[in-house]
Amino acid sequence: MIGEDSVLLREGAARLLEEAGIEVAGQAGDAEELLRKVRAHKPDVAIVDIRMPPDNSDDGLRAAAQIREELPGTGILILSQYVEEHYAVELLSAGSQGVGYLLKDRVAEVDRFLDAVRRVAEGGSVLDPEVVAEMLGRRRDAGPLDSLTEREREVLKAMAEGRTNREIAADLYVSERAVERHVTAIFQKLDLGGSDGGHRRVLAVLAYLRE
Repeated sequence: MIGEDSVLLREGAARLLEEAGIEVAGQAGDAEELLRKVRAHKPDVAIVDIRMPPDNSDDGLRAAAQIREELPGTGILILSQYVEEHYAVELLSAGSQGVGYLLKDRVAEVDRFLDAVRRVAEGGSVLDPEVVAEMLGRRRDAGPLDSLTEREREVLKAMAEGRTNREIAADLYVSERAVERHVTAIFQKLDLGGSDGGHRRVLAVLAYLRE
């Protein structure tokens, strides 16, 4: 299901998805229509613009939160015109499974967009690289992330983008075992134990966002 008030972007995204073999159950131009159609079709993923009618503020984000509450099995991929970290925090703080946050420009990067949709559908999490880059580069008070090495910060950035250990290893030209060691070190330094389950990768990013 696609919720986007721009007809051009909405139709373009729908065409890309359909050409990739992903069924588009419906489209909505405002938050209220989106909620109605999601409730009716119960899609695997809802792609939602943050700013939608009727108020053109954060109507899409509020609709997404409602969808997650009513239909936890529906993944949410949020689209945003600009880097707005507080929306990423709000989205992920409610739970990291099956959620994503991308800039609208990523729709034109077809492979990245389709990969994000599939990851969210499978219960994974995706953050836009620009959001992660701004988050990791911002000035802040000293905190747990200051103990990370430069390589560990690179791995954390890739984790936040939704990349698997194998993909990170290929990007950094290291072994997958080396990446596993870095990931383990990150979890230890951020005090994320085994009790946090399979979502420690996103929790590691949230540890920074919450500082």
